Amino acid sequence: MKRNIVIAAVTAAALIGGGTATALATTGDDQGSARQAANTRLSDDDAARAASADVTAPEAIASALKHTSGTAVSAELDDEDDNGKVIWKVDVLSGDNAWHSVSIDPSNGKVLGSHTDDEDDTAQVRAALKGASVTAEEAAKAAGGKGTVTSVDLDEDGKNKSWEAETHKSGGAEQDWKIDLGTGKVTADHSDDQDDDSDDQD
Repeated sequence: MKRNIVIAAVTAAALIGGGTATALATTGDDQGSARQAANTRLSDDDAARAASADVTAPEAIASALKHTSGTAVSAELDDEDDNGKVIWKVDVLSGDNAWHSVSIDPSNGKVLGSHTDDEDDTAQVRAALKGASVTAEEAAKAAGGKGTVTSVDLDEDGKNKSWEAETHKSGGAEQDWKIDLGTGKVTADHSDDQDDDSDDQD
């Protein structure tokens, strides 16, 4: 999904562009555990971004939906393209299948602006959300028990469709979670680790 690719690219850019990643020392030859430990540390930029928002993910989503009616599909605490200011970006799919990207001020929850986007996965998103009882706002609230939520996104690919959330804890720990679309149950997301392991075997 395009939104996931963008998130990955932004995270990579933050790490390359001056953030520092801290690898944890491990004993033995378990490179998988060492890599996972390194990946669970935030760059300085990401840690500062998480700490700078007074408005939570659920609050940002609620504010976006008051401005633009529809279904929130993702929310991300991110830098604006030009000036580096941190904002919430909330993607809303309206009833007429138009995509809206709504920018929210993380200090007070006010809408800073919005624009329409072109997405090619509208049918997949609609199908994944059909019968779902947990909204993006509710998923963000559920994941909030694990740390500060900095992104929530619908994973409409594959067999196990769910909400995905990223949380940060003070001290720099970052973790990914899956939230069940029907029950709101939060479980750790290990899919990235499995992908890394399969890459190593190639």
